[in-house]
Amino acid sequence: MSEFQTEYPFELPRGYVDGDGVVHKRGIMRLATAADEILPMKDPRVQQNPSYLSIILLARVVTSLGSLPAIDTRIIERLFTADLAFLQDMYQRINQIEPPMLKTICPHCGENIEVPWPFLGE
Repeated sequence: MSEFQTEYPFELPRGYVDGDGVVHKRGIMRLATAADEILPMKDPRVQQNPSYLSIILLARVVTSLGSLPAIDTRIIERLFTADLAFLQDMYQRINQIEPPMLKTICPHCGENIEVPWPFLGE
């Protein structure tokens, strides 16, 4: 039985430069929870600027970056745009829902095949 992966290592393309000039590139991102997606919606910064949601989400799910003691929105705000885009893409990839597969028989060739099971409303 394989273990369910909840944390994913990464290496930023450019890296976060701290106040001492140290570059931090390697980190860990965890899977998002329902609270990670819902709670930031109450934040006044998100209500004033919906684009800020991404900053808060990443500050919640990036659990480590180099030797920094903690990750917060100020650190995410100071990332280079290439690094921010990298983390946003990674967030989408690790949190995407893979549809369950339905085993069936192809009506054209009679072979056993697997097709995505549609989600409700699709």
